[in-house]
Amino acid sequence: MELIRRALTRIGVLTASPIAFSVPVAYGALWALFEGLTWGGVATLAVWMMTLFIQRAEHRDTQAIHAKLDELLRVTDAARDKLTHIDEEEPEEIEAHRGGEG
Repeated sequence: MELIRRALTRIGVLTASPIAFSVPVAYGALWALFEGLTWGGVATLAVWMMTLFIQRAEHRDTQAIHAKLDELLRVTDAARDKLTHIDEEEPEEIEAHRGGEG
């Protein structure tokens, strides 16, 4: 189960990278070459691309928030050291920590 959770987290990070946009472009080119691209195909590719745009924007915003919080934790003497690396944990572990279980 741990391997699956880590894989899903890694896939989420990869989908936010610029190289992820090459996948639907290549898929669309192959689709057009072998099947002929119809309006339905164009709509499918547009939705796929918009999903990647949204994922990338969310990832950028999250990274910016993390950088700001990391800086606040570094300059705050009362901050707990274990919070500085909480972003390396899995989402379920972070939620458990936020709920007071960590």
